[in-house]
Amino acid sequence: MIDQIRPSQLSDWIEKQAANPLPVLLIDVREDWEFETAKVKAQGFELQHLPMQTIPTHVDQWDKARPIALLCHHGSRSQHVAHFLEQHGFQNLANISGGIHAWSLEADPSVPTY
Repeated sequence: MIDQIRPSQLSDWIEKQAANPLPVLLIDVREDWEFETAKVKAQGFELQHLPMQTIPTHVDQWDKARPIALLCHHGSRSQHVAHFLEQHGFQNLANISGGIHAWSLEADPSVPTY
């Protein structure tokens, strides 16, 4: 199952993962220029930037039990990646709906919108 969470709900989702010994991984699947334009600060999670098209080459590097949240510009690309990961056996997934744009509006106004 893929949880749909807003940026303002990420800390609650991370708290729900406390029983999992593996740390939460947030994967930003936006393009390099997008990541350089607007970045989140890793707080309570590990952050990796991997453009969407590179995900298949990295999928074997992650433990399938690890909680993974996915982020893009508005939530569509990250949802596609979440489905891809789910098809490859990952079960603890969250899509950050609204993406980095909503992050700026709800969680951290210092993150620029574009």
